[in-house]
Amino acid sequence: MARPEKEAVVAELKDKFGRAQAVVLTDYRGLTVAEVTELRKRLREAGLEYKVVKNTLTRLAVNELVGEDLDPYLVGPTALAFSYEDPVAPAKILTEFAKSAKALQIKGALLEDEVIDSDAVKALADLPPYDILVAQLLGVLQAPVRGLVTVLGGPQRKLVYALDAIREKKENVAS
Repeated sequence: MARPEKEAVVAELKDKFGRAQAVVLTDYRGLTVAEVTELRKRLREAGLEYKVVKNTLTRLAVNELVGEDLDPYLVGPTALAFSYEDPVAPAKILTEFAKSAKALQIKGALLEDEVIDSDAVKALADLPPYDILVAQLLGVLQAPVRGLVTVLGGPQRKLVYALDAIREKKENVAS
């Protein structure tokens, strides 16, 4: 590859890394053509981009962003899954795909500007969807308020029960 072509690839990678919310690095050795095609299809359907890039070009593009933190993951063949909207999507898809295609290895990821290892990528993949996380958070936030309302309503409820018991007693005496 000639120098101008390399510079163009590095500039394109810098742009992609700059826009991406998450980039997952994988080792695709051992995957069949059919498996790679299926993986690319799944990623494309989720709005993700999967690209095989030379490690040296990736290193040049990323060093300004995160320094040399990504260097240990740039060994051997590397493919990058870029996500521009949902930072969890590539982790979920690649982890799920790796269960059926054992040859696919997740090396690590760049989440925003932070480098994470493969275990953290798998933990990220295990997170529930965004909507469920928001619902869980709202439930946690509502629990103390609900408890406070119940506690504050206790004396009034007891008063109502006492008044109802007095009314029933008077009705029984009158009849």
